[in-house]
Amino acid sequence: MAGFVVPGGGVPGLLCRFHSNGRGLTGSSWVGQRILGRAGLQWKLPLGRPGRASQWFCMSTVPATGVPKVQDRKIGEVVSGFELVRDELVEEISSAARLWRHQTTGTELLSMINSDENKTFGIVFRTPPSDSTGVPHILEHSVLCGSRKYPVKEPFVELIKASLNTFLNAFTYPDKTCYPVASCNEKDFYNLVDVYMDAVFHPRLTPDTLRQEGHHIEAESVEGEKSIKGVVYNEMKGAYSDPDRVLAEYSQRTLFPDTTYGVESGGHPHDIPNLTWEQFKGFHERFYHPSNARIWFYGDDPEEKRLAIANEFLKEFERRDVTDSRVQLQTPWDEPRSFTFGYDAGKEDLGKKYMATLAWMLPEIDSSSPELLLSLSVLNHILLGSSSSPLRKAMIDSGIGEDVVGGGLEMDLRQMSFCVGLKGMTQDGPAKMEKLIRQLIQEFSESGFSQERIDASINTIEFSLREKNTGGFPKGLSYMLSSMTTWLHESDPLVPLRYESPLAELKSRLAAKEPVFQELLKKYLIDNQHRCFVTLIPDSEYARKEEELERERVEQELRGKSQADLQEIVEISQRLKEKQAAPDRPEDLAKIPTLTKGELEKNIKTVPMEIGELSGSTILNHPLPTNGIIYMDLTFDFSGLSTQQLQLLSFLTSCLTELGTKRLSAVELQQEIGRTTGGIRSSTFVSQMVSADGKGPAVARFVVRGKAMKSRFPELVTLMSDVLLNVDLDNKERFRQLLIEEKSGLESSLAPSGHMVAASRLRAQFRISDWASEHMGGIEFLFFLRDLLKRVDSDWDTVARDLREVRAAVVKRQSTVCNITAPESDFREIRPTLVEFLNQMNSTTTQGIRSWTEDAGNELIVHNEGIIVPAQVNYVGKSANLIDLGYEPNGASSLAAKHLGTTYLWDRVRVQGGAYGGFCRLDARTGTFAFLSYRDPNVTKTIAAYDGAAKFLREIDLNEEELTKSIIGVIGDMDSYQLPDAKGFGSMLRWMTGEADEIRQVRREQVLSATKKDFIRLGEALEELNRCGSVVVVASEASLDQATSEGLDLPRKRVF
Repeated sequence: MAGFVVPGGGVPGLLCRFHSNGRGLTGSSWVGQRILGRAGLQWKLPLGRPGRASQWFCMSTVPATGVPKVQDRKIGEVVSGFELVRDELVEEISSAARLWRHQTTGTELLSMINSDENKTFGIVFRTPPSDSTGVPHILEHSVLCGSRKYPVKEPFVELIKASLNTFLNAFTYPDKTCYPVASCNEKDFYNLVDVYMDAVFHPRLTPDTLRQEGHHIEAESVEGEKSIKGVVYNEMKGAYSDPDRVLAEYSQRTLFPDTTYGVESGGHPHDIPNLTWEQFKGFHERFYHPSNARIWFYGDDPEEKRLAIANEFLKEFERRDVTDSRVQLQTPWDEPRSFTFGYDAGKEDLGKKYMATLAWMLPEIDSSSPELLLSLSVLNHILLGSSSSPLRKAMIDSGIGEDVVGGGLEMDLRQMSFCVGLKGMTQDGPAKMEKLIRQLIQEFSESGFSQERIDASINTIEFSLREKNTGGFPKGLSYMLSSMTTWLHESDPLVPLRYESPLAELKSRLAAKEPVFQELLKKYLIDNQHRCFVTLIPDSEYARKEEELERERVEQELRGKSQADLQEIVEISQRLKEKQAAPDRPEDLAKIPTLTKGELEKNIKTVPMEIGELSGSTILNHPLPTNGIIYMDLTFDFSGLSTQQLQLLSFLTSCLTELGTKRLSAVELQQEIGRTTGGIRSSTFVSQMVSADGKGPAVARFVVRGKAMKSRFPELVTLMSDVLLNVDLDNKERFRQLLIEEKSGLESSLAPSGHMVAASRLRAQFRISDWASEHMGGIEFLFFLRDLLKRVDSDWDTVARDLREVRAAVVKRQSTVCNITAPESDFREIRPTLVEFLNQMNSTTTQGIRSWTEDAGNELIVHNEGIIVPAQVNYVGKSANLIDLGYEPNGASSLAAKHLGTTYLWDRVRVQGGAYGGFCRLDARTGTFAFLSYRDPNVTKTIAAYDGAAKFLREIDLNEEELTKSIIGVIGDMDSYQLPDAKGFGSMLRWMTGEADEIRQVRREQVLSATKKDFIRLGEALEELNRCGSVVVVASEASLDQATSEGLDLPRKRVF
């Protein structure tokens, strides 16, 4: 996934809710791509949302510190069986880059030497599938289920429990499988590397591994019901419940029908049961060989150690010819093609749920020049990078559909592509859409783009490249994924890491008035006949047909089976369950390398903060190195709003930078933000003050975040002031367009994110901050948006008045907290500009109204609920507030809860139950505890598993070694790696909620001193949850009917 960026950087340990639809970060670089991840969630950023343009050249994090001094080496020098073949500096990422080749196996190893403490390792194999049985995806799961050196059931889970990792996962792409890890602790880092290397080269693969992770027929008795189960099988049933993903998948597969990209690497539910043990085992033998691997190291660890550990695993292999793993090229078509597929869109408004994309195949990435690749990235941003981008805006303005889909430029496959489309169309919409897109591209090719638009996109991409901010994603991993786009295909791995030369060349061509982007449009889109038009047609019977197909598949598998054969199926099911339930031998668990308790840092990590006042507003400054960038966060209190105003603010937040101002149109505003800053985005933050009863006062803040180079800070402040004080709230059509986009985006996210829906509905029953979160971003918010759309059409003047009242009630000087993250000297320099800005804000009070906090307090009602969505899998939640039940959570409670999730729930809900994920969450601030499952084939069985958790903890047999492992894992969570902007922002949030460093230190000490009694105490509290907890299930109507027949009759709410 080239140039993958995860904005934001989370706030470890701070349990709160943010609301933002992702539209607000104008000019940011996002990637919408499909990756299948190991840990239970699919790595996928929504396709086609504003501000999410693919960027190929990599981005990282942390201020530049210069290339470190490294030991001199000579080309041809041999160290630990590796010969040095290349030694260069990559100044753009402050790294020395050395390419080594293993003399025996031919394995290439890229050693990136720098001063980054967040060390990263990855081993990547080319794994092109020939069918849609999902063999690379199932194998990705399976190799982490025990190995020669570490013969336990789940070494991966043991590492989650007992390491300080900053990243631990595995990814399946359409053409490769990646196994990356990261840690700031050198010993911990090499422990992770050792386990992963043994896993990929020496996994304990058996037919039962395939049955568990892939597929098997499950039966409890010869006469009983029989069904298909398997972790990946259920994961992919969930994946195919996401219409956006389905459209993206079909768009790729139809564009490359004659290559590996023409099949589903993750596995299609129709095809997964066809995978045999021989194919499964053979795929590993064929592709998981050192000669087919690329190895990556990055960070400040010793290079000799990297080479030595790699050689230990490689030296027992011989070189092999792996040319058969190379990805073959798709032959270009002579004429465009069209395809139509059905999909599950629920039962209502099917006439408005057509979806379609138009996609072009572009040149292969490994033979394209860096300047062409960067130019295509910039063109992509010009066309689709923000809501004001001309292609995106024209498509939305046409009224043909509700929202843009397609993802734009795809640069991760060997042959690139460009894909764009619409969803929320009527039956005649797709044809109109295709005609419109081609017409627009023709117009852009002839007329070009304004200089302002080009400058905005160039600056946005250049700022991202120079800022080097990947949020909470390790920058070394970002670099690795970028390098693999070329390296995997026998091309230069350093090309994606270098941007100065292609950027200078592009700027030079543009300065010479060359029609760079017009030529690209003509060559790669207008004159390109390799074009594919894909339409998804809503089918009200789709879910029923899929259920029938699965039943027929089971019947087909059983047809002709003797009683002995059926008995064998039962015995296999029973054997699997017994294996899954059997504990690992203590002597095998002891083989997993880990740190000791004495090697853990005893004290919390603190962030320097200075508190002051300017112009009646509170000012926080975090003097941290930021490489010349000023990060500014403005927050305003909205605890005094009414419930309706609360929801209106939530939507206004999502489109604040897209409405335009009295001075600038929406297009001009977006261009100015892109041209002069690193981005402006807005969101809301809702939590509660720390208190013993979990019922502290609500903390409700409207947040506007911006960043710019210090020299551009006055322009950033001017734009933020314009957006806050002069936003255009009179443009009905623009407001309506954005409202439709928001509604459409929320609707399409419900089925694939059902666990989040269930969690939100459950938490909203216990605390006012969570009640607000549901009303600002959950199903209640969706209902509000639908009603608001009707109001806009029938009573716009009142809506506009309400918007102005909300803005005036929130944006006030006396409620402002301004947070600056920058060195002290930079803060002093920008201070006068800041004072001038703050003086512009209103300082008057507004008339008192009934606050949403009063409504919330009256509506905290515990109840069960079934949410009906179009999905082939279920999301099951059960929750209660433990403080209300008499439990007093502390730091050790989080330890016990994490242990419960990585042991009992992993085994019972995922491994035995077949769900893709099973976990629990304890909000130590409010006391709310929730069990949740993800892409789950069960409902009542999962709830029964939840109810068994209390007994598991009360009777736990926890030795000192296992306790220490759990402590290490929780300390790792507490100390997760953060960048300066995230450190400053997180520190501000802790200050606002009263989470003092002293409180954090006490919690840390409670974790470090935890005992078995803390686990038992949580188990006793969960006994009460069993008795009075509420249940929310997000599922299809058929699944809820099945649950009713099994004794769980839930009141139902239909969303579609």
